[in-house]
Amino acid sequence: MTDATTEMAPYAFVRRETLEQQPAPLSVAGPLAWVRQHLLSSPLNIALTLVCLYLVVDSVPGLIRFYFLDAVWTGTSRDACLADKVGRPVGACWAYIADRFQYFIYGSYPISQRWRVNIVFVMFALGVVWLLWTSAPKKKLGIFFFFVLLPISAYVLLLGGPGAERFLGFCLTVTLALAALYVVLSFVPQLVRFYIGEAAVGVVQQLPIWKRFFGPKQLVLFALAIFVFLSLLANSPGLPRVDTGLWGGMTVTFLIAAVGIVFSLPLGVVLALGRRSRLPIIQLLSVIFIEFVRGVPLITVLFMANTMLPLFVPQEYSPDRLLRPLVGVALFAAAYMAEVVRGGLQAMPKGQYEGAMSLGLGYWSMMRLIILPQALRIVIPGIVNTFIGLFKDTTLVTIVGIFDFLRTIEATLVDPTWATPTTRATGYAFAAVFYFLCCWGMSRYSIAVEKRLAAGQKR
Repeated sequence: MTDATTEMAPYAFVRRETLEQQPAPLSVAGPLAWVRQHLLSSPLNIALTLVCLYLVVDSVPGLIRFYFLDAVWTGTSRDACLADKVGRPVGACWAYIADRFQYFIYGSYPISQRWRVNIVFVMFALGVVWLLWTSAPKKKLGIFFFFVLLPISAYVLLLGGPGAERFLGFCLTVTLALAALYVVLSFVPQLVRFYIGEAAVGVVQQLPIWKRFFGPKQLVLFALAIFVFLSLLANSPGLPRVDTGLWGGMTVTFLIAAVGIVFSLPLGVVLALGRRSRLPIIQLLSVIFIEFVRGVPLITVLFMANTMLPLFVPQEYSPDRLLRPLVGVALFAAAYMAEVVRGGLQAMPKGQYEGAMSLGLGYWSMMRLIILPQALRIVIPGIVNTFIGLFKDTTLVTIVGIFDFLRTIEATLVDPTWATPTTRATGYAFAAVFYFLCCWGMSRYSIAVEKRLAAGQKR
């Protein structure tokens, strides 16, 4: 357009104000657009939507009526959950769950000693929150607490007896010796000048008193506080031995899952590195273990652990009946974890190895600082999937006589006090909710970690 034409053009058609932003059409945004795009996008999609809608309409109202509207929430015996006694249709018998809830948590653990289980639960919750909370202070202290102090404390508190108290005394003695050594290093370092050197003495003396406890010193002091607390409990209320045959319920389920998770991940990493090792013997042993364990079902591993482990040790040192399935579950999960970790190692570009070696890093430094952090970040979904499978597989320990959570529910179903037509459905529904909440929580945390680390954006 020439200048003359521009000058003659009517300015009335040039809008000088900015229009307000208009909402998107209903056909491309909003609930109707979402339904059209995801539920009615094709004939097959429409058919599947109608089938799902029919299933929901047919089943959900009945489930709501059974588990909520017609449910019995209070009562002391089966009479409260019988239709002929109540005079109306009876749904789920939640009064039975409330009456047996303590048994579902502790099993047959003595009532007077259940405070010990509660302390372990509190310590476990504290350790989990400490590790999973990304901005929590003193992360290394939390790792030491969860992987070292918590297993020792759980063993002493849950089992008790002379053997556990002797073990606690040994731990306390070692910790006191280390604490005495660190006190000398912190306040009179000149006494060990010949060992730490003149420069280190000067550095320590320049620090304020409250800053002289760093690194391993904090771990020792923290361990000393925990062990002193346990010793006070052992002396004052006492920690009589509670045989593992009395353990049961959620206590055993959480114990088996925690032991399997804690030991399977590091053992799986070692096996994965062993399978990719250039040393033929290490590689062969790792391959044999992984393929053998993966080639048999978990039930077989549990039977082997229950019957064969006592054959490898003298009779007086025969492992406890609960320790055997713990070992079997940990080894079984480690074999699967090794393959998950190996997948992450194989996904690493060769340039990462070459770059680490160009910096002069050795094998273990390269793995610890460069390769494993990236490989584990890639396989977070696989690791969590293995953990979820492990948690659900804890129900299989019932075949070797361990009373886990599901087994305690089944044991109460034959109790004549609560034998009603709806007791079984109520008990299994409660178990399903429990396992779903635990697995769903692990899954959601995995998703949050993936988003935080951006592990799933570009792969």
